[in-house]
Amino acid sequence: MVRVSPTGTLANDGVMMLRVLILSLTLFTGFAQATVLQRPVTLDTGTGELFGSLLLPKSDSPVPVVLIISGSGPTDRDGNNPDGGRNDSLKRLAWVLAKHNIASVRYDKRGVAASLAATPDERNLSVEAYVADAQAWARKLKADPRFGPLILLGHSEGAMIATLAAPNADAAALISLSGTARPIDEVLRQQLARSLPPPLMLRSNELLDSLKAGHTDDNVPQPLQVIFRPSVQPYLISLFRQDPAKAFAQLQMPALIVQGSNDIQVGVDDAKLLKAAKPDAELVVIEGMNHVLRIVHNDMKRQLASYKDPNLPLAAELGSKIIEFIDGLRTR
Repeated sequence: MVRVSPTGTLANDGVMMLRVLILSLTLFTGFAQATVLQRPVTLDTGTGELFGSLLLPKSDSPVPVVLIISGSGPTDRDGNNPDGGRNDSLKRLAWVLAKHNIASVRYDKRGVAASLAATPDERNLSVEAYVADAQAWARKLKADPRFGPLILLGHSEGAMIATLAAPNADAAALISLSGTARPIDEVLRQQLARSLPPPLMLRSNELLDSLKAGHTDDNVPQPLQVIFRPSVQPYLISLFRQDPAKAFAQLQMPALIVQGSNDIQVGVDDAKLLKAAKPDAELVVIEGMNHVLRIVHNDMKRQLASYKDPNLPLAAELGSKIIEFIDGLRTR
């Protein structure tokens, strides 16, 4: 009980109890963010400057650092896409890590958001350039004495970029978050077959066949321009060359595969294929989690709404499993 002295001030034991209460509230409500350093970071690639965000927990010794690589298209460092809405999925994940003494850097890929000037014309984008950039970020973080082991974490298409970058990034581990195992042209065929009428699906398959063979095709119907516009076709050609499962199988470091059961873009079957490709990888399927890392009912209206709601909490199991994996690296 808090006692009040005759002068109306709190007695000493009451003051102490109040301080303990405030400290407890700080720990359990996340107000301890004052112990996390937030700083913009940049990377000069030699062919353009990339911009990112650093979260660094206060520590007297080096802390693990996670390089977070975002997904396809114009998705920025926070997991937001101008075409799909703001959900802050990767930004919120970075804060979960920071509160558990794990640093992170997330960045805008070249040609995206603050890094647009690095490659302003999407005709010049390629998977190989994205991989080289991830490796350059890795070298920068490896050279920083504030950081301990480096973990690459890629979300969606970023999982493939992380996988391709990892062998030459001297990473301690890799985390594939909602990453596909199949070549992306196969994934696109499956996704488009669910929504396109037969004539457009036929033309879509012709375009996919042409791009898979390494040839551009300017005859793109208007409804398909958003996916196959001529300016993005060089990137698609570089993308369709990749075999995510094959690359994943070649990894020599510990790996964690995380997949949500309610992901409308990447399925659990892809996660199982990645696991089959690298049997020593750890597989975690989070029941109810969707592509933007929230627990959302498998209803299309609710799913789409979640892509535009930054206030929805992340799936709690997501943070706990990633933190458990990173903590476990110390004992391997």
